[in-house]
Amino acid sequence: MTKKIGVIGCGWLGLPLAKNLIKEGFSVKGTTTSVDKLALLTNENITPYHIKISEEGITGPIQDFLSDMDILIINIPPGLRGKGKKESYVKKMRFLVTELNKSFIKKVIFISSTAVYGDSQGEVHEKTTPQPSSESGKQLLQTENLFTENTSFKSTIIRFGGLIGPNRHPVTMLSGRKDLKNGNALINLIHLNDCIRLIQAVITENIWGTLLHGAYPHHPTKQQYYSNEALKRNIVPPEYQSFNTKNPKKITSNHPFMVEKFTYLTPLHG
Repeated sequence: MTKKIGVIGCGWLGLPLAKNLIKEGFSVKGTTTSVDKLALLTNENITPYHIKISEEGITGPIQDFLSDMDILIINIPPGLRGKGKKESYVKKMRFLVTELNKSFIKKVIFISSTAVYGDSQGEVHEKTTPQPSSESGKQLLQTENLFTENTSFKSTIIRFGGLIGPNRHPVTMLSGRKDLKNGNALINLIHLNDCIRLIQAVITENIWGTLLHGAYPHHPTKQQYYSNEALKRNIVPPEYQSFNTKNPKKITSNHPFMVEKFTYLTPLHG
């Protein structure tokens, strides 16, 4: 029987993920907050839904979207960086959990981030107790608990490192900047292709009710990595302050599936 999957958030990660799931034979519903994007989803054979989630509630046919679905993938960034009004991510996700409890969905994948760990926690794996230092990390951790503590469905949490891929690489924003801090901090990145492969592996291997880390197992310092990546692109490399970062964060994994079966295939070249 063809599994029916929903993707909340068909953006930079969610859209190519949905397209790959369709190639693998899955039936996919997808949400977007943009009316203009509905036609794009339709053209990709994704059943489109215009749904917005705010700290005031959910607008759009959320129960219609959640109906007749085996697995839900939640891919909504906290959106707590930068300028402008910041909505509570936890409040938004509470509204979503309330709607999930009304549905018949039994399996959920929640896309989280290694931001739940503080920058000075050193080497961390899935059994390390998170000590978030950023507001995004704190709210992501609270939201993870909303899903893992719910008994109406089984949740698998995937904490990704920094995402890179087509038209997305931190070095383009860092190019030419001077006097940057934490040059000896370690990178914890993952390519879009491996993100998609890991999510699909959770589905095909039935890895439910657990926590996984997604970060490529190569951790040079920021200064080394971004200088090299800038040179490859023929752009001005960033310059970092000369000092040592204490106990730099390094994301590893001790989950049996990640250690024994999953192989990262895409190097960190953007």
